[in-house]
Amino acid sequence: MRVGFIGLGAMGQGMARNLVKAGHTVSVWNRTSERAEALARDGAIVAHSVAAACDEAPVVFTMVSDDGALIDVVSGTDDGPGIEESLASGGVHVSLSTISVDLSARLTAAHREAGQHFVAAPVFGRPDVADAGKLTIVAAGEDAAVAQAKPLLESMGQKVFVVGTEPEKANVVKLSGNFVIASMIETLGEAFALLRKSGVDPMQFLEIVNGNIFRSPVYENYGTLIAKGRFTPPGFRLPLGLKDVRLILAASDATATPMPVAAVIRDHLLSGVARGKSDLDWSALAQVVAEDAGLR
Repeated sequence: MRVGFIGLGAMGQGMARNLVKAGHTVSVWNRTSERAEALARDGAIVAHSVAAACDEAPVVFTMVSDDGALIDVVSGTDDGPGIEESLASGGVHVSLSTISVDLSARLTAAHREAGQHFVAAPVFGRPDVADAGKLTIVAAGEDAAVAQAKPLLESMGQKVFVVGTEPEKANVVKLSGNFVIASMIETLGEAFALLRKSGVDPMQFLEIVNGNIFRSPVYENYGTLIAKGRFTPPGFRLPLGLKDVRLILAASDATATPMPVAAVIRDHLLSGVARGKSDLDWSALAQVVAEDAGLR
C-alpha cells in the first residue's frame, strides 16, 4: 500500500522504516529534510511538502511532538496546505502522537467535514522499541477506518488494542498510561531518595521489589536509569513529559476528575525545566526529587 508518513523524530524514524520493511511504499516528510533523506536510503520516498506526502496515499500517518505541530500539519501553514486540504476524499489520517483529548475530537469533526476519516492510534514505547517494531498501540475510530489502518499499525507494533469508535478514547488511554508511568517514576524517585539517605543501595531494592514482589520491564528499565543516573541520551525528553502531564490535568479538569498526584508530578517536572534539565530524559524527574531531599 502507498502511505504517507509525516514527522520523523526519534520515534517516527523507526516507525516509518518498519513500514518500508513491511513492503509498503512510504512517502515521508519532516520539517528537517535530512531526516527524510536518511530514510530514503532504506527505500522511502522523500516528499518535499505535506501535500506531497498525501499524494495518492489512502492512509497518512502523523507522529509529531504536540498539539500545535499537529494543527499546523493538518490545517496547513504559509509554507503550504495541510492534510485536511491534501488528503483525498475517503482517506484516513492516523495520528500516532500523544495529543489532547480536545484536539482529537476536533480533528475527528474536521476530517469528517472534509469527507475523510480520523483514527487516533497513540503508542507506548521508547525509540529503541519503535526501531524494533514492538510498540504497544492503542487505536480508536470508525470501524472501517481502523480496519484499513490496523495491518499498517501491526507493522510497527507487537500489539494493537482497539478501544472504541470515538478517536479521543484512545487518547484518554494513552494519557492515563503516561500518568501511570510518570507516577512510577515519581514513587521510585521518592523511594530511592529515602534509601540513599538510609545507606541502602537502590539497585538492591529494585531487585527485591521487581524480582519478588512484582515484575515489570517498565519498572526494571526506569528503575535502572534512575538508580544509575542515566538521564542522557534522552529517550523521551523531560519537557515532553511535562507536556503530557499538563494534557492529563486538562482531561481531568474537563471530566471533573481530581488527580492530585498528577499535580505533584507536574510541579516536579516544571522544577526540572527551571533547573536546566530540559535536555535530560523525563526520568530525571527522580533527580528533582533527590535534590529536594538534599541529595546530588
